[in-house]
Amino acid sequence: MVFLSLVASHSQLDLETVAQISASADGLAAASVNGSAAINGAVVLATCNRFEVYADVEQADDAADHLVATLAQHTDLSPDFLARRLTTLEGEPVIEHLFSVGAGLDSAVVGEREIAGQVRRALTQAQQEKTTTSNLTRLFQNATRAAKDVGSNTDLGMQGKSVVSVALDLAEELMAGDREWSEQDVVLFGTGSYAGATMALLKERGVKRISVYSHSGRAADFTAKRGGFPLSDELLPQALREADVIVGCSGGGHQLSRAELEELRVKNHPLIAIDMALTHDFDPTLVELPDAELITLESVRMAAPTEQAMAVHAASRIVKKATAEFAAAQREREADFAIVALRQHTKTVLDAEIAKVRAQHGCTAAAEEVELAMRRMVRQLLHVPTIRARELAGEGRTDEYVAALETLYGLDFSEPAATEPAAQPVQEHASALAASCPVNSESKSA
Repeated sequence: MVFLSLVASHSQLDLETVAQISASADGLAAASVNGSAAINGAVVLATCNRFEVYADVEQADDAADHLVATLAQHTDLSPDFLARRLTTLEGEPVIEHLFSVGAGLDSAVVGEREIAGQVRRALTQAQQEKTTTSNLTRLFQNATRAAKDVGSNTDLGMQGKSVVSVALDLAEELMAGDREWSEQDVVLFGTGSYAGATMALLKERGVKRISVYSHSGRAADFTAKRGGFPLSDELLPQALREADVIVGCSGGGHQLSRAELEELRVKNHPLIAIDMALTHDFDPTLVELPDAELITLESVRMAAPTEQAMAVHAASRIVKKATAEFAAAQREREADFAIVALRQHTKTVLDAEIAKVRAQHGCTAAAEEVELAMRRMVRQLLHVPTIRARELAGEGRTDEYVAALETLYGLDFSEPAATEPAAQPVQEHASALAASCPVNSESKSA
């Protein structure tokens, strides 16, 4: 079993493309699982600025190709484009990534709490659609647990110092004269969750005039739910002409150029541009315009409060520790088949010897005492090999343990241990004897 993940988020693609992929997520998990023997299960995490599919697979390369091909069928994007732009993770990096996502460390607004609920809902949907596996269920449940630990043991997400709030603080310092936020005309680009967080913070600061523009035409729906005034292509130029602050949260690949803004702007009208899009909603050279100020993600990073940086560092430590513990537990489970094979082999030998004792001594107290002693001895003999199996598996050395069992006991792991033909007659004889000479419950457990 291998964990595999395909990731498309605000950090790899523009938000419009991510939204397009996420909108096509319905039915993807079922189609992926039903269409390939290499994929045991899949869980899809799809939001307006993130699309991620997590899979429990047998072989990563074949499974990744199938997932990309299936996703291409659900979207208008080509397999080549998706293969180039999606990030593929395999093994332990999948665990750390999901744990970081659930804790809000990979969010556009670091520390957001909404994503933890989205991670839980993704697992619930996969369980309802019967596309998950026990391994994926444990993975997502532990991601939720790690997110709770981050929320309980750090100040991340509780300080009110998100990326957007820091940017607005910087803008406030640049405002001309003594003007308050309530006096500012703001134009907001974008309608995703990032834009939603910005809208909420603008309202908290008392902004009354907020216009919203979306290249995809979603402004009307966005403002109907959150307030503000929707802008069409025809209304946008006039809104920009009157704006005191423009905020970019779209990342849709449609960049407002310096020439456009220079042509629209009224001379000596100060403008503050806040570009929160990783792919830049605004031409970076517009900072060269007279009376224009530009705030970018780099500006925010430089101005981020020390407390926030410390909280992120503490949260990262929690995530790394949770990742290491879960990965070790998963590796330990890989040794289960070897432990079962060793126990079956030992039980076969034990049953054969007990059958000989019963055949020789019948249903006597002496025979029962011998059987109890033999079973206690076997339990003690198996204790250390079982502990070592899990320890070695935790270190990624299961192959060494299996090789040792093959060498010492002649076990063949290419076939299930329970199908050893030589054991069947002895087992049947032992079972018959046990039926005719019943013993207490302790004597029946090896």
